Amino acid sequence: MLRIHFTTEDLNRLRVAARPDPLWEIVNSLHLLQNRQGALVFDPWRREVRAAIARAGLTRTVASLNRLCPCAAYLPDFLTPGRGIPDLETGLDQVLSTPASRMRAELGQLFAGGPVPPVARRLADGDVEALERLGDALRRYYAVAVEPYLDVIRSAVDAERPVRAEAALSQGPRGLLSTYQDFAWRDDGVLETGYPVDKELELRGRSLTMIPSFFCIRHPVALADEELPPVLVHPVTPDPGWLALARGQGAGDPGVRAAGLPVAQLIGHTRAAVLEVLGRPMTTTQLGGVLRLALSTASRHATVLREAGLVASDRRGSRIVHRRTALGDALMNGGPLRP
Repeated sequence: MLRIHFTTEDLNRLRVAARPDPLWEIVNSLHLLQNRQGALVFDPWRREVRAAIARAGLTRTVASLNRLCPCAAYLPDFLTPGRGIPDLETGLDQVLSTPASRMRAELGQLFAGGPVPPVARRLADGDVEALERLGDALRRYYAVAVEPYLDVIRSAVDAERPVRAEAALSQGPRGLLSTYQDFAWRDDGVLETGYPVDKELELRGRSLTMIPSFFCIRHPVALADEELPPVLVHPVTPDPGWLALARGQGAGDPGVRAAGLPVAQLIGHTRAAVLEVLGRPMTTTQLGGVLRLALSTASRHATVLREAGLVASDRRGSRIVHRRTALGDALMNGGPLRP
């Protein structure tokens, strides 16, 4: 269990990163390639990326990165230096600028229970060529495992931001924290979440940055060194089938047909887009944010689709959550249409 201790001042300094951090996406995706977690959601991505790694001749490079970034309870903090850095090159500059003493200490902790690989030994010694190779390896891995999926990653993050913003404006920092399903807020000012080890994080007046991560699953991740500026990386897990949609196969394909006609021709392009994204439940605010529609417009389209039996809407507290019905699924997927 991870427990983060807040004072009122700490709550007021809470930050939410606007974009995923490239280095965190690299690290979390490397972990996914080493395990079978989230098989339903990520196995198609695993197969595609492993094939891309082999075609690019990166098999040994990725194996070396896995030794520096094993799927284990401890991760060297120098690999994830930012607090929501949106730019890969800026993040890599920070990684490669890590003081030699810190890199030596963190690599020593990583390999405390066994032999130190030659690449880690050279990095710990401050070898300039080894640092340059590390930067190149991270850059090349990012190009095949993360960069091709940036549109989906950013869309998933963008879909959540309106909900966070609405909660923060109407209920303050506690309301914002309540929108994260993986956390539990205690009355004594402690935020709890599942974690592979028992860990207490005292903020002590420092700003905590919440960083969304597409490839983070199961539980949030914090830095190991509690003296570093605190961050909490949290999952933004997509629906099963996201990769097919990203590749233009399935519901998102303009060529999908119902009764011999494209869906957009039947119900209009905007409502087809609304129906497409509602394969994942969304509030009206989320729907408007994803499709860049005014709230009134998003609500009107959802109402029309609901009256047609293609969308169902449920009230959850002060919010209305919309989702596609079985009839809506059949229309989008080209299946048989039944009343």
